[in-house]
Amino acid sequence: MSAASSDILLDRMMSLHPKVIDLTLDRMWRILAALDNPQTRIPPVIHVAGTNGKGSTQAMIRAGLEGAGKTAHAYTSPHLARFHERIRLAGTLIDEAKLSDILDRCLAANGPDPITYFEITTAAGFVAFAETLADYTLLEVGLGGRLDATNVVDAPALSVITPIDLDHQQFLGDTITAIAGEKAGIIKRGVTCVVGPQQDEALEVIETTAARLGAPLLVHGQHWHFWEERGRYIFQDENGLLDLPMPNLAGPHQMQNAGSALAALRHLGFDEDACEAAVTRAQWPARMQRLQNGPLVEAATQAELWLDGGHNPHAARAVARTFEGLPERPTHLICGMLNTKDVTGFMAPLAPFTQSLHAVSIPGQAATLAASETVAAAKSVGIKAVEAASVAEALAQITAEDASARVLICGSLYLAGEILKENG
Repeated sequence: MSAASSDILLDRMMSLHPKVIDLTLDRMWRILAALDNPQTRIPPVIHVAGTNGKGSTQAMIRAGLEGAGKTAHAYTSPHLARFHERIRLAGTLIDEAKLSDILDRCLAANGPDPITYFEITTAAGFVAFAETLADYTLLEVGLGGRLDATNVVDAPALSVITPIDLDHQQFLGDTITAIAGEKAGIIKRGVTCVVGPQQDEALEVIETTAARLGAPLLVHGQHWHFWEERGRYIFQDENGLLDLPMPNLAGPHQMQNAGSALAALRHLGFDEDACEAAVTRAQWPARMQRLQNGPLVEAATQAELWLDGGHNPHAARAVARTFEGLPERPTHLICGMLNTKDVTGFMAPLAPFTQSLHAVSIPGQAATLAASETVAAAKSVGIKAVEAASVAEALAQITAEDASARVLICGSLYLAGEILKENG
């Protein structure tokens, strides 16, 4: 098969089955049955849901498992530069030949029946996992939890729920309580669930759901705790205390993600070496990532260039806390967002740290927010803002005025993906 085979098949899936969100599991059960139910033949599952921190938490769990000599499949979404990033087989991204073969088989199994892009590609992930040996399977929820296409495993080894906040309200509900009800849908009868830091109303929903299903909980603030002490990361649970290096992923919010990962690893019986690997070896691009290579970095010369794909108020607050911990330096944003997001809510936490914002449209995204609307949202929270035709143009304008600026490209994982294609 040619190197473009998977791209051709993915384009075909997109045309036959539009990239829409339609939360139901009926189509998923149908295609899985046609594929001989691969979800029943995959290695033990660690299922991760939440509003923010899912990917980072999963990356840390995987680093811990691999540090202990175990192998893990991993399913994440969306991808940044290439679709292959979504499916990791026993530690390695799926190769082109395997991906093309499985996508072809999923298209054949589905036939002409309606199905969404996320559903059929998630089914492909299950097929790949069922056909490759590994010790664990890490599944990241795409949207919500209860009706997400990943929520088809009856008895995972463990469930994890990272912090819950407002996002995707048009699909999940417009209150923390409603959204928590959807996220708590991954809790399974009798299966332990690790619960990251939560607002009270979210925790109440999780505890009620777990009680109904007889699912033990390991809750932050009750069963496990973390804090920083003398530049070290301290974690404590019912098994004792760990004194570890600070997480290698940037930002204070990664401390809570590390806590969820360590609680998961400890519950699964892994030792301190695995836990240290979790906090020191995890890799997760476009989450407060310092760009080091590529044309933008070369163009920036003296500027400090960062990339973050967060796109909701909770993520913006995490970025703001990261800025608080960095050496003081004039900070400018290059921002592109989708029109489905709370743009003003995203901008507000960043306003105190921002000298200016250059708004761009996201290439290739029909749902991109017009740069003019991003400018209006930024100005509404007191940020000086202008439009730019591209990220490169925005960077040139910023560095012409301040060659040593700190520049954060932000607002969307889709924008981050475009940047990483050229600057990864």
